[in-house]
Amino acid sequence: MMEINDESSKADEREQVEAALLLEGLYQLYGYDFRNYAPSSIRRRIWHRVRAERLPTITSLTEKVLHDRAVMNRLLADLTIHVTEMFRDPEVFRVFREQVVPLLRTYPFIRIWHAGCSTGEEVYAMAILLKEEGLYDKSRIYATDMNERVLETAREGVYPLDRMQTFTRNYIEAGGRESFSDYYTAKYDSVLFHSELKSNIVFAQHNLVTDRSFNEFNIIFCRNVMIYFNKELQNHVHSLLFESLSNFGILALGTKESINFTRHADAYEELDAHSRLYRKIKS
Repeated sequence: MMEINDESSKADEREQVEAALLLEGLYQLYGYDFRNYAPSSIRRRIWHRVRAERLPTITSLTEKVLHDRAVMNRLLADLTIHVTEMFRDPEVFRVFREQVVPLLRTYPFIRIWHAGCSTGEEVYAMAILLKEEGLYDKSRIYATDMNERVLETAREGVYPLDRMQTFTRNYIEAGGRESFSDYYTAKYDSVLFHSELKSNIVFAQHNLVTDRSFNEFNIIFCRNVMIYFNKELQNHVHSLLFESLSNFGILALGTKESINFTRHADAYEELDAHSRLYRKIKS
């Protein structure tokens, strides 16, 4: 029994080393840093790609990744999970309308950052909300993600028609005031959101792990991005967001995330605990 346990322990240790070498190679060669992601989650996604490529080991995947950019792109898609939808967690957007919009009306200009915007659904949701509140014309939305491929989807603003039922329901629950279908044109099995929603949106590649702050923002949405990060990386990103947020600016996190126990926790006050909306009160 002891020998079996020893072999199992050695195999697990070997797998940890293999995964660490793969992530180090991904960072050194391509600049994508997943080294401080939660180990169990990252290894599960790595093994998914190992099997999908019909390879025997993580080491064999490392060799492919270092010499074949197509394999790297497929691995990158596995490591950067993109689960999003328009007006996801509708209560967040409803509370944003009720508590944050009145504050925004006092600003001469509004800068908003959607960090880790994925395929862009949340960005268009914000554009719609601001348009309905009469604030879009004096707003600039910066939508960033580390993955250029999902950014391209965001730039196009084309989404599957079968998702519109969910998006419409979310929109209504979030306090939407118009007919949601007025914001897009349906064609065959897809919809295209109207170009006027893009007029004040800047899409750009930005890596929260390795890149610096690039502006000062009144609002930062960084929702469901850090749930796979370890504590060290969470603190690093929170520092970046804190540095990028103006005094009395609003930070929106995912409903499973929190500012608590981060090094900047005492610099914020809760606007709404359930919706994870916080206001920066200390510099």
